[in-house]
Amino acid sequence: MIDKDFFLGFIKVHILYHASKEEIYGVEILDELRRHGYSLSPGTLYPTLHLLEKQSCLKSRRETVNGKVRKYYSITPEGLEILEKSKIKIRELVEEVLE
Repeated sequence: MIDKDFFLGFIKVHILYHASKEEIYGVEILDELRRHGYSLSPGTLYPTLHLLEKQSCLKSRRETVNGKVRKYYSITPEGLEILEKSKIKIRELVEEVLE
């Protein structure tokens, strides 16, 4: 079994990446992460989204959809900066590990 704590950094990068492309919401990003092979529960995802928001990497807004309130997240300038720095580190890591 893959240790989700080990991959939490990758998950955060995925979240920031997708939030940089368009607004995201919980169920949607959960499905996207599952598509990439992460088996994540809402109990792990939502605290991660809240943490990224608390760290000013994401901002949120609420909208009622089909009678339910949905929280949409988008990336902030701080989140974009972290994403760009992460891309550099990921490139270095991939080159080193796969050489």
